[in-house]
Amino acid sequence: MSGLLREMIESLREFLERLGSMTRFFGQVLWLSPATFMRFRLVVEQVYNTGALSLVIIMTCGLFVGMVLGLQGHDLLQRFGSEDALGTGAALSPLKELGPVVTALLFAGRAGTALASELGLMRATDQISAMEVMAVDPMRRVVVPRFLGGVIAMPLLTAIFIAVALYGVQLVGVQFLGVDQGQFWSQMRGAVELDDIREGLIKGVVFGIACSLIAVFEGYNAQPTAEGVGRATTRTVVISAVVTLVLDYILTAIML
Repeated sequence: MSGLLREMIESLREFLERLGSMTRFFGQVLWLSPATFMRFRLVVEQVYNTGALSLVIIMTCGLFVGMVLGLQGHDLLQRFGSEDALGTGAALSPLKELGPVVTALLFAGRAGTALASELGLMRATDQISAMEVMAVDPMRRVVVPRFLGGVIAMPLLTAIFIAVALYGVQLVGVQFLGVDQGQFWSQMRGAVELDDIREGLIKGVVFGIACSLIAVFEGYNAQPTAEGVGRATTRTVVISAVVTLVLDYILTAIML
């Protein structure tokens, strides 16, 4: 029993140390962010790497998520004889929950792993040490632009995911299952309020900050070995997924 208690205390101590390191790292990133915008080309390149290169998977998954919502929503509403209310039922889920959450998970799996592995390889091949020797701040030159690129790209990807998902719902509901198109869009407009759109975008921004921070932190602090880079990449995906779901619950509870 004492051995188990010591292991639990050690695990808690390691968690608190890592949380403190990440908090300090986040403070450094925020401090350097305004100056990094002076070299906006670096940020634009990272928006392209994390955002534009993720468009295919985001749009593909958004389309099929919307089509599944259309099928499931129509089947459920048909049991109550109210399948014309598909626009109302299918609009809020992508806007408030599925859009930001699924986009964050896909972002962590595609862009987050790319950021972590890139920074980890730079650490393993001594590129970061070389920058420090040449009096180039690696935080300012490679970390902050990647963080800002992810933060900017994530809400945009969330909006694209939501738009494509709503098109998928409309494609299945109206084109395939025969729901009246005018009724579909009118009920959607009546059900969706500005607060619903704001909630989805706020979640997109928060998830973008969390996933980008975890990716650059894990990559920058990876062990300079092939195994260390692999572990950092794995931790990026796992921690990002858990943090996204925890933050989703907290934000939903706050904004209800």
